[in-house]
Amino acid sequence: MDSKFLKIRNDFPILNQKINNERLVYLDNAATSQKPQAVIDEIVRYYQNDNANTHRSVHTLGERATEEYEAARGKVQRFINAKESREIIFTQGTTDSLNLVASTYGEENISAGDEIVVSYMEHHSNLIPWQQLALRKHAILKYIELTNDGRLDMDDAQKKITDKTKVVAIAHVSNVLGVTNDIKKMAQIAHIHNAVMVIDGAQAVPNQPVDVQALDADFYAFSGHKMLGPMGIGVLYGKNNLLNKMSPYQYGGEMINFVEKYQSTWADIPWKFEAGTQNVAGAIGLGKAIDYLTEIGMQNIANYEQKLVEYALPKLLNIPEITVYGPHSPKLHNGVISFNLKGLHPHDLATALDMDGVAVRAGHHCAQPLMKYLNVVATARASFYIYNTVDDVDQLIYAIQDAKEFFKV
Repeated sequence: MDSKFLKIRNDFPILNQKINNERLVYLDNAATSQKPQAVIDEIVRYYQNDNANTHRSVHTLGERATEEYEAARGKVQRFINAKESREIIFTQGTTDSLNLVASTYGEENISAGDEIVVSYMEHHSNLIPWQQLALRKHAILKYIELTNDGRLDMDDAQKKITDKTKVVAIAHVSNVLGVTNDIKKMAQIAHIHNAVMVIDGAQAVPNQPVDVQALDADFYAFSGHKMLGPMGIGVLYGKNNLLNKMSPYQYGGEMINFVEKYQSTWADIPWKFEAGTQNVAGAIGLGKAIDYLTEIGMQNIANYEQKLVEYALPKLLNIPEITVYGPHSPKLHNGVISFNLKGLHPHDLATALDMDGVAVRAGHHCAQPLMKYLNVVATARASFYIYNTVDDVDQLIYAIQDAKEFFKV
C-alpha cells in the first residue's frame, strides 16, 4: 500500500485510542468521517481569533470572519468545479440541501400528474422530500429498478424517464450497495426530456474527483462531515439560472434586500438561501478539510480506496456464511461494503465486532425501501476512508471469525 496513506492515520487524534483494549479500527466512514488535527486546529483558531457575525459588521473581526467564510465558498467552488462561487450555497448538510431543492424548485415546478423519478437505492434524504412533494402535488413518484448485482438498471431508467418527468433524483454513490452510478448518463437522459437532475453526492465527494459541470448536474448536494469537515455544514450546488428563479427556502436576517411593512425583496444568490447566522466555523472547517484532501489528491484517494476494496472484498466473500450486497467484482464496488453473517442479526454482529475494536454500522442505513427490495431487515456495513489500512481489514476479518465462534454460527 502507498506509504503516504499509511502515515495519514497519525493526523487523526481520535484513532489513537483503544476500544475494549483493542486498537480502534474505524469503519463507519459512510456515516461520518473522523477529523484531522489540521481541521480541529482551524476551527479552534477561528473561535479564538476571528469569531464574529459575517456580512454585518464593519469592524475588523467581522471583516475577517466574512472574508474567511467567503473564501471557504470559493474553495468549494473550485473543489467541485462549479462555474462560479454564487452557485455554492452553504446548508446544514446533504439532507438540508435536498429539502431546499424539493421545497423551492420542486414546490414551484411540480404539478398534478407530473413525474418524479428516483431509484430503490436512495437514502431517505433523497427520497422522502420527493415522496412528500408528490403527495402534496398529486404527482407520480417512479422508481428505477436495480440489476441482479445491485447496480442501477439503465435500460429501466430510459423507460421510466419520460416527457412527463420533471425531476430525476439519484445518488452518485450508494451508501449501501457500494456502486457508483453513471450520473453523467442519467443527466443526459433527464435533459432529453427537459427534466432537472438532482444528485445526492454525500458518498461521492469525499472519495473521488467530482466535476459538476462535466456531470451536467442541475443540483448537487453533499455534507462536510463525511469529508473530514465538521458536522452541521453542507453544500448545495445549483446552476445559476435555476437558483435565480427559485424562491427563498427560509426567511429572516441576511437573505433580504429591502424589507417594507407589507412586502420584501430578496438578496442575490447565494445569500437569499442563507437566512440567519450561518455556521461560519463549519464553513471554514470545511474549507480546511478541502485543503487537506486537495493536497493528497482526489484521484489518489479514489485509487487508494480501490486497493482497499480489492483486498477486503475477496476476504469477505471467502467466508461461506457471509452475504455481500452489491457487485462482487472489486472493480464495480467502492469502499462501502454491506454484508450479513448468516444466523446473526446485524446489530449483534456489530456489537461483537466492537468488542474487537472494530466500528461498523448496522441497521437499515436510512434506506428502508432498499432493504425491502433486498428482502432483508438490515445489514452490517463496513466503509473505508483514507486513514484505513490493510491491517484494519485483517482486524475486521479476524473480528468476524471471532463472532462466528462466539455465537456458533
